[in-house]
Order: sequence, then C-alpha cells, then structure tokens
Amino acid sequence: MPRYEFRCRACGDTFEVNRPMAEAGAPADCPQGHADTVKLLSTVAVTGRGAGAVPGNAPTAPAGGGCCGGGCGC
Repeated sequence: MPRYEFRCRACGDTFEVNRPMAEAGAPADCPQGHADTVKLLSTVAVTGRGAGAVPGNAPTAPAGGGCCGGGCGC
C-alpha cells in the first residue's frame, strides 16, 4: 500500500499515511488533531535488483576527462 507524506500547516509536523491509491487525494488530519494539512511531493526509493541484473556487472563511466566526462572532447 502506498505511503503519502503530509505536513500540518498549524503545527508544522510532518507525518505519513498509508492508504490505497484511490484515496491519494483525500485530506488527512495530523496526529495532533489539526485538519489544515497539505500533501507533500515525495521522492521514490527503489531498492533491490531488477530482473536480469548480474552481480558485479555494473556499468562503467566513460573514459576521458573534462567537465562532462570526456564525451565531447572538452
């Protein structure tokens, strides 16, 4: 079930709520009982290995130097 992050405008508390995606836009009261909250835009953290990942077979950085890794020859 997705977790949504909210911030209370009254007390400044930040809290999380687990709810179905169908209820993502529903308001949430803060743990202190205030109703004036706003849903925050959160980053997504993905962990684990995807299908087909081979341990120890990480992509390598391009050779060269410069400000952009050497790809443009600067």
